[in-house]
Amino acid sequence: MDVKDFVERWKASGGAERANYALFLSELCDVIGVSPPDPTKEVEEENAYVFEKSVTFHHGDGSQSTGRIDLYKRGCFVLETKQGVEKDEEDKPLSTAFKARQAKRKKGTATRGTAAWDESMIRARGQAEQYARALPPSEGRPPFLIVVDVGHSIELYSEFTQSGGTYVPFPDPRSHRFNIRELLDPSFREGLRTIWTDPLSLDPSRHSAKVTREIAGRLAKLAKSLEASGHEPEAVAHFLMRCIFTMFAEDVEFLPKNSFTELLESLRGNVSSFVPMIEELWGTMKAGGFSTALREKILRFNGALFEENQVLGLTQDQFELLIEASRADWKDVEPAIFGTLLERALDPVERHKLGAHYTPRAYVERLVLPTVVEPIREDWAAAQTTAFTLATQGKENEAIQTIQGFHRQLCEVKILDPACGSGNFLYVTLEHLKRIEGEVLSTLFDLTEKTQTTFDTLGISMGLTVDPHQLLGLEINPRAAAIAELVLWIGYLQWHRRTHGDLKPQEPIIKNFHNIECRDA
Repeated sequence: MDVKDFVERWKASGGAERANYALFLSELCDVIGVSPPDPTKEVEEENAYVFEKSVTFHHGDGSQSTGRIDLYKRGCFVLETKQGVEKDEEDKPLSTAFKARQAKRKKGTATRGTAAWDESMIRARGQAEQYARALPPSEGRPPFLIVVDVGHSIELYSEFTQSGGTYVPFPDPRSHRFNIRELLDPSFREGLRTIWTDPLSLDPSRHSAKVTREIAGRLAKLAKSLEASGHEPEAVAHFLMRCIFTMFAEDVEFLPKNSFTELLESLRGNVSSFVPMIEELWGTMKAGGFSTALREKILRFNGALFEENQVLGLTQDQFELLIEASRADWKDVEPAIFGTLLERALDPVERHKLGAHYTPRAYVERLVLPTVVEPIREDWAAAQTTAFTLATQGKENEAIQTIQGFHRQLCEVKILDPACGSGNFLYVTLEHLKRIEGEVLSTLFDLTEKTQTTFDTLGISMGLTVDPHQLLGLEINPRAAAIAELVLWIGYLQWHRRTHGDLKPQEPIIKNFHNIECRDA
């Protein structure tokens, strides 16, 4: 089926969900270029890709009940459908004939764009997650949940560890809901096709981990070379950490895009100017203002990282290696493993372990999710339910206050890791708190029907946002403690950019929270 015909055919749908969903999804499969679901078989284990997949719920009193997944594909997704209606369909008819006609019309779940519709979509997502958890162990946990309002929108949620964690908006809370018209975009159709065919390839941490390992390898070579030139390991470590953050800042455009890399390239053949030029740049990054090195006004970064601006002299070969490192895609570095790899790269004793095993993100999440994140998510689910109930009762202000109250609570949570090392556990916790915050702000946006600009500034305009001051760490190794602070700030600023786009964070960009203390617990 032609995608334009599909969109036009379905965009006006608004009848009963059960009457429409199977046909809609079958045609959707055709549009994205995948095979339709298979016929259901008598042996349940053989139903790997079917409509109405049967699952058994085991209740605490020993009883059982059966549920049915609207569309299931083993190892890929659980899909749940709803059917909303447009606002104009709910207008009260004037004539007796039209009243009779509307009375006979099958109604959808709720009117789109209302609190009741938002609540119905949240319930559908919860139902899909219950189905995923009820699947027998032999099925495994699918990495995606999909919630579809037939003919209107598609919502995506992911849990790539497949270990029982919470499904979170994919790719992020700001952009996980897609209007059906986005199927006109070939890249979106390709993304959906990948969820059907190779969903784990969409795990961003896989790409990020590869990028991070490659970057750490380059830094280790440069650190080793600088130490061989006679520089002290501590001086090398702090110099390279400042370089790292500067490269990251230009890639996320908190510095002018490519400005640091272009500055380095302009100094080829004049390496003697490297030291004074970078000293000036880092001095200006600390205070903010006009940088003569970049010939532009730059933000105030501040932070312990730039309290010193010592720059090490480089040979031409070392200088070229630094340029190569600056060309890497620093915005996609994976903080969950970056700390460990960076610590090994910068520590002469640990450097030989660079290619050895490191604690993967999935392992970190197995500890962080049940102990820290899941209890907070339970509170968030309760706040959402309360807020949408109030909104459907016409108590919008009370609903908004409920969500704002939870947001304040979220921004006051403090987490302590008494032996934080290079900050991997603290970073993963921070990321999940930021994910929840993104959902909170998205809910506020839905309740208040604000403009996108207002959504972007909700919370942060009042200085109210989840940030590194809530993540506390104790670490006896001074290098690891410094790396932990760097990792938290890189992770925080990555998430800020994903959530708020081009909106710059409040200055100073890096704040001296003193949340990582170098001492024995």
